[in-house]
Amino acid sequence: MGLFDVTQIALERALQGAGLRQQALSNNLANVNTPGFKRSDVDFHTSLAAALGAGENAVSGTSFALQTDTNSSMRADGNNVDVDQEMANLTENSSEYQALLAVAKSRLQMIQTAIGSR
Repeated sequence: MGLFDVTQIALERALQGAGLRQQALSNNLANVNTPGFKRSDVDFHTSLAAALGAGENAVSGTSFALQTDTNSSMRADGNNVDVDQEMANLTENSSEYQALLAVAKSRLQMIQTAIGSR
């Protein structure tokens, strides 16, 4: 068994997924007035949950991909970005990222305490 267990690896992957999602949501907002632009998002929760069910090796190899919503159009110019929804998604994702970061930091502090470096 290594120094970092499956929980720590999952936390790191979740932080990566939340970071990628933040970039996608920010890009959506940046293109709110671009005709024909289609919003994208990252569903890292589903990928990570499936990997956790498959075992430790699957978690460390988990990757996340952008998913573009090509099925909906809100406006006549073909753009489907809803500013209010994107802002709500950004706030939710930011809060989740901060919570994940706090848990990861606490776990690392416990390791530091256990090895006596604190």
